[in-house]
Amino acid sequence: MRRIELLKQEHRDLDTAITALAHSSLADQLQLARLKKRKLMLRDEIALLEDTLIPDIIA
Repeated sequence: MRRIELLKQEHRDLDTAITALAHSSLADQLQLARLKKRKLMLRDEIALLEDTLIPDIIA
């Protein structure tokens, strides 16, 4: 559970960094792409961890 919270915080931090970099006049497109890729990886990891916490219910 703590791991998920840490990942969600990092995801929020990346979102803030991406927004700030995108609005910067000196936006580094390569850095922006790396941050977005990391954010997507975090989202996938969070989803995977949350799925393991919630059992599948077959009705």
